[in-house]
Amino acid sequence: MIIIGSKNLGVEDFYKILFEGEKVDLDANALEKVEHNYNFLDQFSKNKVIYGINTCFGPMAQYKISDEDQKALQYNLIRSHAAGSGNPIPNLYVKSLMIGRLNTFMRGYSGIHKDVVLLLKEFINRDIYPKIFEHGGVGASGDLVQLSHLALNLIGEGEIFFDGKYRPAQEVFELNNLKPLQVYLREGLALINGTSCMTGIGIINLIEAKNLLNWALISSSIINELVESYDDHFSKELNQVKLHEGQNIIASEMRNILQSSKLIKKRADHLYNNHVEVGIIKEKVQEYYSLRCVPQVLGPVYETLKNVEKVLVNEVNSVNDNPIIDKKNIDVFHGGNFHGDYVSLEMDKLKIVTTKLTMLVERQLNYIYNNKLNEKFPPFANLGTLGLNLGLQAAQFTATSTTAECQMLSNPMYVHSIPNNNDNQDIVSMGTNSALITKKVIENAYEVLAIQYISLLQVVDFMKFKDKLSIKAKEIYDTMRVMVPVFIEDRPIYPHINDIKQYLIKTQPNILK
Repeated sequence: MIIIGSKNLGVEDFYKILFEGEKVDLDANALEKVEHNYNFLDQFSKNKVIYGINTCFGPMAQYKISDEDQKALQYNLIRSHAAGSGNPIPNLYVKSLMIGRLNTFMRGYSGIHKDVVLLLKEFINRDIYPKIFEHGGVGASGDLVQLSHLALNLIGEGEIFFDGKYRPAQEVFELNNLKPLQVYLREGLALINGTSCMTGIGIINLIEAKNLLNWALISSSIINELVESYDDHFSKELNQVKLHEGQNIIASEMRNILQSSKLIKKRADHLYNNHVEVGIIKEKVQEYYSLRCVPQVLGPVYETLKNVEKVLVNEVNSVNDNPIIDKKNIDVFHGGNFHGDYVSLEMDKLKIVTTKLTMLVERQLNYIYNNKLNEKFPPFANLGTLGLNLGLQAAQFTATSTTAECQMLSNPMYVHSIPNNNDNQDIVSMGTNSALITKKVIENAYEVLAIQYISLLQVVDFMKFKDKLSIKAKEIYDTMRVMVPVFIEDRPIYPHINDIKQYLIKTQPNILK
């Protein structure tokens, strides 16, 4: 059981709830603070002008609302802003954003009634998923449109995914013996005004990108085995004179993976201690960059992920709506904590380094397939009859086109601000767009990596290297060879690409923490 409100949530807490089925509960002290905060606002707001309680919203905030219209205003806000379009956001990501919103409310600065957090807890624990669309938010006054669809479902309207399909919200409430939320004071504005959508998506992106980096590190180590490379490019001595933490951690893990390999060579044994005649040296003196520079390429990826985690954890444990209801200082503070620039920038960084990782994998794949480069393996890892069979030739088309899409998608959203809302929102973050595009880039990267692993299996068989592999490589070979047949005669490859992709996504090697 993860207790919301007792401490700051970390990525590991999200993982337990999202991937291991942990339930959530609410800390009693934090719940009491939520209740006191609501009662304070209820009294403090009387006979004062407070944004979003007795005024309209955005550029229409100059309109003062009568006391009898205040609740109707909140319902109008929710219904009018449920204007999303495109594909529904997948359920896992919706659950993540609900955890983020619940955690924000449990800080006790939002002025919401405790019924909000109690109902959100039930949605999370019962796998009730609001229908929230990809398109809508500009990430400035928070994820207004996406979170409005959450709010719409909480008040018992719209569509909800439950028990395998989308159903009318009213039906889902009846099936679960729950009552729709009613507006007490400012529940509409509090629910929709925050960064919980982009942050919730971002946390899952981070979890999957960490896993992706582990698999890329392993495959990069295995390809160095298969080409029988020298060990000095991942040695401690070479890497420690470059003062980047990520590079040295990647090199260290490569050494750990490859220490049991019988294929990695010592430079001294082949080029230092043997007499070499003048002329062409048969053995490669240095490997291509995609093999030799793995620590230098994946090191920045590692360090970027660490910073992304820091920013996302800070954001998800922050109060990110407006205004901030501060009982301690007996005041209501208006500002811009809903602005998503922190998350937007980190998602752009994350998709850029994921694309670079994908480019590294694609170049390694090209090296495997191009016999003129490697001078070891058959063209396109073809174990059949050259000229009659085509091997994995077409799989390279898929890897190349998918990598190209990642490169195009890596253009930043962070700098694509477009003023809107009658220029009230004159600079925006596009944070949810950035997070969703990053999600696509990560999914693409897994597809390219799946093709690489299938190709590595082919090469192991061609070279008859199974018994010389490192312990980790042999373990992966034995597991994946059961899932993927040896390609000798030509056959459709697409089912096996998807099988390996799903295996990579669901299996965590947990080498890099």
